Amino acid sequence: MGSLDCCVIGTGYVGLVTGACLADLGHSVVCADRDEAKVAGLATGEVPIYEAGLETVVRRNLEAGRLRFTSDINEAVGESELVFITVDTPSDAEGRADLTNVDEVAREIAAAINGYKVIINKSTVPVGTTKRVQRIIEEAMPEYHEFDVVSNPEFLREGTAVADFKNPSRVVVGSDSQKAIDRMLELYEPMSARVMITDPVSAEMVKYASNAFLATKVSYINAIANLCEVVGADVIEVARGMGHDERIGRQFLMAGPGFGGSCFPKDCRALLHIAREHDYSFDLLEGVLQVNTEQHERMVDKIRRLAGAGDDLAGKVIGLLGLAFKANTDDTRESPAVYVARGLIQDGATVLVFDPEAMERAREELEGASFMADAYDAAQGADVLVLLTEWDEFKWLDYGRVMELMRCPVILDTRNWLDAKALRKLGFTYEGVGR
Repeated sequence: MGSLDCCVIGTGYVGLVTGACLADLGHSVVCADRDEAKVAGLATGEVPIYEAGLETVVRRNLEAGRLRFTSDINEAVGESELVFITVDTPSDAEGRADLTNVDEVAREIAAAINGYKVIINKSTVPVGTTKRVQRIIEEAMPEYHEFDVVSNPEFLREGTAVADFKNPSRVVVGSDSQKAIDRMLELYEPMSARVMITDPVSAEMVKYASNAFLATKVSYINAIANLCEVVGADVIEVARGMGHDERIGRQFLMAGPGFGGSCFPKDCRALLHIAREHDYSFDLLEGVLQVNTEQHERMVDKIRRLAGAGDDLAGKVIGLLGLAFKANTDDTRESPAVYVARGLIQDGATVLVFDPEAMERAREELEGASFMADAYDAAQGADVLVLLTEWDEFKWLDYGRVMELMRCPVILDTRNWLDAKALRKLGFTYEGVGR
């Protein structure tokens, strides 16, 4: 297999992981971004996001000459045969995916095309975007050149994205062009991955359908956890019994404060908007989002009760462990921890927070909280200590010291992550979710 010349437009989470991992497969990759300061940092190996193993892959391929960064999109497209679109598609006020960035990139690609190109859409986009990009490029090209547009959705989990890219459960390629399909098969050949070839519309739907289904599992187990609390069952045992059924599986059956991040909430809302546009009432998915919002509110209610507060939390000190939406990432986008922290602040509590990686990002989203140097500082004088993100290091704190620091020895473990028996033996009042 020979090396392919690839261009990745957008060096956000998906773009940077995609570009670095494609280079690691032996391809020649140039990552393009309009942010010149960001490009300059990446060119020296400075990775602006926290993702396990990513910096190592970036630096290795920079040194090998297979990976480079530029702010000149025109040049990057011109010298590449495969061009990836990996720009952000945020939700608008109505929940639809905002395709402004995709449209702009499509026009820039059109201006730079100088021969056959495979335009690969890896951004999460609504059904019909493949045709939309094709139409924009056709209309904007100053001179016609042959090209194909392919849908190639990503399935990267934050915290394990590098491993997910290199060992995917499947690679989905949506195209009606055999020429483009052949290039895509050549691109992914080094991974020996299972490649699913389908039409572009189905490929676009696979991404939304997958994330909405996983979000449904999370909301379902959280609803079961809430019922477990009422009837006196233990959701951990219930989930274990469910997970042994191969038709259900064990993944995404961890009760907690709700789902968050850049994908599940946004993709669920976008899929709902697609359904509404086609006059379909997707009541099931509406319920998934409603349960998730209510789960954030239930955590605040639990804290209020454990703190012995009435209608507000004035005078109470609440320590929060974790701000990222999940462990092993610094991503706080739509994090349940941030929602809970905001609710506590609105209720008048003094909120002390600590996260190993997400402090700087959380400062942008969380006004009114005190950002502490470590977990012990977050416990200082607290009436309730709340674990919100399942970082391993929180398991191994000196909880004897934590107890001495707290005003009241009360712990709410929203991830069922800590050793409940050990904490109760120390003298803590411990509460989990669904237990």
